[in-house]
Amino acid sequence: MTASVSAARSTRGKLASTLETQQLAEITELFQNRRKGFSLEAPFYTDPAIFKVEMEAIFGTHWLFAASVAEVPEPGDYVTLDYGPHSLIVLRTDDGGVNVLHNVCRHRGARVLTESSGTTGNLVCGYHSWTYSPEGNLIHASSPGEIDFDKNCFTLKRAHGRIHAGLIFVSIAAEPPTDFDEVAGIFEPYLAPHDLGSAKVAYQQDIIEEGNWKLVMENNRECYHCDGHPELACSLFPTWGLTDELVPPHLEEVWERNKAAKEALEERCRRYGLPYAVVEELDTRIAGIRISRESLDGEGESFSPDGRRLSKKLLGDLRDFRLGRCSMHLQPNSWFHFQSDHVITFGAYPINEHQTLVRTTWLVADDAVEGVDYDLEKLTHTWKQTNLQDKAFVELCQTGAGSPAYQQGPYMKSEYQVEAFINWYTQRVLEHLA
Repeated sequence: MTASVSAARSTRGKLASTLETQQLAEITELFQNRRKGFSLEAPFYTDPAIFKVEMEAIFGTHWLFAASVAEVPEPGDYVTLDYGPHSLIVLRTDDGGVNVLHNVCRHRGARVLTESSGTTGNLVCGYHSWTYSPEGNLIHASSPGEIDFDKNCFTLKRAHGRIHAGLIFVSIAAEPPTDFDEVAGIFEPYLAPHDLGSAKVAYQQDIIEEGNWKLVMENNRECYHCDGHPELACSLFPTWGLTDELVPPHLEEVWERNKAAKEALEERCRRYGLPYAVVEELDTRIAGIRISRESLDGEGESFSPDGRRLSKKLLGDLRDFRLGRCSMHLQPNSWFHFQSDHVITFGAYPINEHQTLVRTTWLVADDAVEGVDYDLEKLTHTWKQTNLQDKAFVELCQTGAGSPAYQQGPYMKSEYQVEAFINWYTQRVLEHLA
């Protein structure tokens, strides 16, 4: 028996131990009968049993975006990452890497680190002061009169962590998918010129959306609703995802402006040797990806009312502000916008079947000074408003999914990336259940 088959059977056993056999069979049938080109049936968004399956098949198996290196710039800096029943510590190491540890004390299960971020040497549980090294080794658990025990048997449980182009990814799987190396090879040339290693956090926003995590991702994967984002529409062409034959009459002028901006951007990218072509493998590989460099409206520099730069400092070794945005989508839980003057990262972390934490982080050059080189309110305004608008859209859909009147509806042609996301999701779960 191969290790992967053994792991799959072991996971199947875990699911069978927590879900009734008949319930698991019904869930499997629901995935097998998924109607292509249509939204999912209501239980996918409302059923806690399906959420439990997802926590193993998706969030317990795949590589997840956790943070950027700008959030943990120095050795000992950490962030904690919570999703579903899991809590992880992502700790920067002396050699510039990361240790990823389950945030569960080996004594009686208390959270070891309770803050969302900070700096630490050894990790000390606040309950009974069990103390662990940054590698998770138990180094102190003494109490008067206790019999010695083997501390090596009580290390913090480890997970996988890796850094690519300044982005930190984690996986709690025993054997994470190996094709992530190939995907990293795709996106690193696009992101490297922005040099996140020399960036810093300007602001971070956490929003809890009263909606299933898949609704959050579906909403992100299309711009059919972008008329509902007036601030974003100032710089992001609302024709995103359309083709010549799909452009409605009221957007024809915008479409022509978009094509002209695209040609100018591509010429600049060739001049500076920057990759810009679309790479789209959202549902044709295990670690689904879409990446490209795309034009912005107005001055074409940043997400502002006139498209002008929002920070005076260029990132990395970039030499031009007029480079639009490098946009990246990664399955299952993240998306990114890389401009010349700042970067925005987005991560979606399920809380339960009807709530999702969306974390947005704005990064600027490490020598950019707030109030001198950038105005924080102006820097964050567009996406703060857009996030609140998206929150409202997702919550409308979650409410509808809970109605007895809910029925599946067809995806429009411009929503092909939503279909790709759902296709990826159903493939991965079925592979896990098989």
